[in-house]
Amino acid sequence: MLKEKNTLFTIGQFAALHEINKKTLMWYDEIGLLKPACIKENGYRYYSYQQSTVLETILMLRELNVSLDKIKHFMKSRTIDTFDTLLQEKIAELNQTISHLKSIQKILVNQQQDMDMLRSLDLAEISLIEKQSRYLVAVNTTDNLPFEQEIERVISETKKYQLRRLHDASYGSMLPVENLYQEKFSEYAALYIEMPFPVSKKGLHLQPAGTYLRAFHKGSWDKLPDRYKEILAFANQQGLSLYGYAYETGINEIVIDNIDDYITKIEIPVKSE
Repeated sequence: MLKEKNTLFTIGQFAALHEINKKTLMWYDEIGLLKPACIKENGYRYYSYQQSTVLETILMLRELNVSLDKIKHFMKSRTIDTFDTLLQEKIAELNQTISHLKSIQKILVNQQQDMDMLRSLDLAEISLIEKQSRYLVAVNTTDNLPFEQEIERVISETKKYQLRRLHDASYGSMLPVENLYQEKFSEYAALYIEMPFPVSKKGLHLQPAGTYLRAFHKGSWDKLPDRYKEILAFANQQGLSLYGYAYETGINEIVIDNIDDYITKIEIPVKSE
């Protein structure tokens, strides 16, 4: 072991030992991050066995996307506390990344399920389903405000909850059930975006779990009132009492070019007996 600790490796040998390109070692030398143990008269760089631990630490931090400046600062003052602080920062970043990837996975799974459903979808069908609760960022609609500005308000609100992009969540609109019964089919209460993994639930709208009436509408939104009349007639025939909001979500906008092919999913909670 003593002999190994005194062994010097050429730059090629040291690079091969750690499975990196020797140009990486030359770059680290140039920026003062890891200098050779010695440079002999022939100009060849040599690294010591003890420097393996240092290099592996650098490579680990680079794999965690720690900047070179931060690594240089850490290597100059390596202590338990500085390393612990660095690890805490990276663990927090990784947790955010994992949460983000999980949310993306959830959205993709939901979209795949929607695509599978579209293949055999009976647009005339009205059915009862069971849903889990979910958290929504709901932004109240304002009379006479252009739709584009309403969307901007929703996006601005979601930034408070660390949603990275609009496609990271499903979005739609909320129509109060009391407005349905009064045939005020155009008087929406809010636009919403679902938060797959909300950082904070404070201020979010909770869409309740339970039984929902589900229906679909194909075509432009101005034809939705006719579909709602059919939904209300079905609920009346079945003796169902609706409450809360009708939640509207577009489910095929990614795969269409014409608004006449647009499919809106409508889900309305049903009061339990």
